Amino acid sequence: MNRRDFFKSAAALAAAGAFTPGSALARQAKPKPRNNQIWLMSSALAADRNFETVVARAKSVGAQGLELCVFRRDTDRQDHVATHLDYENFSIDDARRVIDICNREGVRMSVGAYDNLIGGKPELQIVNQNHILKLVRIAALLGGDANDVVCGTFVGYDVALSNEENGFEKNLMKFKKVFTPILKYAKDLGVTLCVENCPMEGWRPLSSTDCYCNLPGCLAARKLMYAVLDDDSALQETYDPSHDIWQHIDPSAVIEAMDFKKLRRVHIKGTRNFPGETEAVHWGRLFPMQSVDPVLAKKAGVPLPANEWDRLNYEPRLPGFGGSDSCDWTKFLETLMVKGYSNPFVIENEGCNSSHTGNLGATMQGFRATVLNTAPAVWPLGSNGYAFDPSGMKPMKEPSGKNLPVMTVDRLG
Repeated sequence: MNRRDFFKSAAALAAAGAFTPGSALARQAKPKPRNNQIWLMSSALAADRNFETVVARAKSVGAQGLELCVFRRDTDRQDHVATHLDYENFSIDDARRVIDICNREGVRMSVGAYDNLIGGKPELQIVNQNHILKLVRIAALLGGDANDVVCGTFVGYDVALSNEENGFEKNLMKFKKVFTPILKYAKDLGVTLCVENCPMEGWRPLSSTDCYCNLPGCLAARKLMYAVLDDDSALQETYDPSHDIWQHIDPSAVIEAMDFKKLRRVHIKGTRNFPGETEAVHWGRLFPMQSVDPVLAKKAGVPLPANEWDRLNYEPRLPGFGGSDSCDWTKFLETLMVKGYSNPFVIENEGCNSSHTGNLGATMQGFRATVLNTAPAVWPLGSNGYAFDPSGMKPMKEPSGKNLPVMTVDRLG
């Protein structure tokens, strides 16, 4: 019996009362329950100034945790940044306070900041690397891997190197040089770094022919990153399917082809592709839209991108909020569940009709809708519908060590 026939039969049996609670058919039809936590990424809550407020936001939409953004307050990034912990003065006492709040409120957390660590101005690379070291330290004070507190980050990309012969491989070697001491420091403190796969296409200027600007932006790169390291035990990944969707890659196929034990987090964010738009028809889908003289473009009747992020004919969406997107979420979530994914899902709200409106109400609606959209695939079915079972959530362990000194890359060796 195929899936369609099964569900037709199930619907008929349900109408006849065969699936009353406790019936034999109900027990047979019920899938193996999962109980993954669903978190929010706090970047969409930049206006909130403290940890307690974003915890309350998460609980209000039925989430169990937060990927807490802790960007530098003077970051050169202009989009999707927030700072929800005092990274300059974070102490062992602050860690105890945060853990106490998490345990009291029944939530969990990780930390992250997403900047270019291997490209751009040399002095800014050092600033970004030092900031990640501060977040590794914070993660360690919060219990690190013992409490599932990871440090999320980008790798970035050196555009100057990429323009040279074998530029991609040279970036790979630079990644090894920069990240080897950072990963050793993290491992020594019991912390895992999770790198995300966004290609950061908007980091390249409109005048650039290419727009690849974060090394882990494709599966091949991530596999090569693990292979090039002498010790990759402190490196895992956060997979965001939206970045492969606009590249017309099936995220489920990526999950099947990856080193699954390296998957620590999954971002829930969708993409709606526009392959029939006039921009795509004119410029194709192999390369990003290019920048030319506007007068010449008007004379030729050729559309131009509005900004650096408007070059690949898609828009960000949240699954289940305001319409469909271009991801088969049923297939993707089922693939993860079948393979045994048990770590948190993190909703990254960059929805054009949600966080991008600048309206807090729409932002929270998007989060709430996405929690409900995800719930049937990852939460058990109970008497009140699909709901997270908190009984298996163990309390976060209180830090037992002493305060840690702030580390900088020049002292890593």
